[in-house]
Amino acid sequence: MASISTRESGEIEAANASGNTPVVFIHGLWLLPSSWATWVDFFKHNGYAPLTPDWPGDPETVEEARANPDVFAKKTLGEVADHTTEVVKALDKKPVLIGHSTGGLVAQMLAGKGLSFATVAIDPGIFRGVLPLPASVLKGVGPFLLDPRTRGRALTLTLDQFKYGWANALDEKEAKELYDTYHVACSGLALVQMANANLNPWTEAKVDTKHPDRGPLLIMDGEKDHTVPWAIANAAYKRQRHNPGVTEIVKVPNRGHSLTIDHGWQEVAQTSLDFLKRVG
Repeated sequence: MASISTRESGEIEAANASGNTPVVFIHGLWLLPSSWATWVDFFKHNGYAPLTPDWPGDPETVEEARANPDVFAKKTLGEVADHTTEVVKALDKKPVLIGHSTGGLVAQMLAGKGLSFATVAIDPGIFRGVLPLPASVLKGVGPFLLDPRTRGRALTLTLDQFKYGWANALDEKEAKELYDTYHVACSGLALVQMANANLNPWTEAKVDTKHPDRGPLLIMDGEKDHTVPWAIANAAYKRQRHNPGVTEIVKVPNRGHSLTIDHGWQEVAQTSLDFLKRVG
């Protein structure tokens, strides 16, 4: 298990000292913890103590990540979940978990172990039992999944791939700005783990949806998301809704997979905050 970094230790100490409810932001593939910067300010202003854990080995900056993309290769979902669990268990209070994409899957994995006060999973990645595989997913990441070398590689999207999978609801200018500002390589192995979740009975991409201490859960999905289309998010909701905890799902109109980092991020953040207020 990766050790907690100096940056993460500082966030943990600040959260514990504040006495406020911690909110742990979990990023997904092709992003870094810094992609949550606007959310950190927003939730801190609203009385939460924010934390942005790394995936094990994450570079500190986008520039460093692009200079050494191979650092992302072979990271597994289990390693990410274990490291995030280490951060969560260092907190004095049970936190809120907010995750995007693969981070939304990891958030549900931890919630399914009773580690979350409440959880928001935004455009969440596939876990075992979530069966739909819409055509847009096959078009977006299918070429990676057909390549047997993907498991051992770090994957970088071209601008055209980013525009299709992430920024299809945006104009050309904003799509290019987001790509230049945020996009980094990702673990091909983690992508394959999600794709094979329903084929591998020992997959790490699994969630205990019945845990009695899962807590309230909100699933959000962009109406125009090509990477995690509504069918996937809704299938996750149907698996989760039998839990005794509050379970809700929201479709965000006219938004794609970039909804946490694009011009409309605050609408998504406010919806998350409103949910947390409702569930106490």
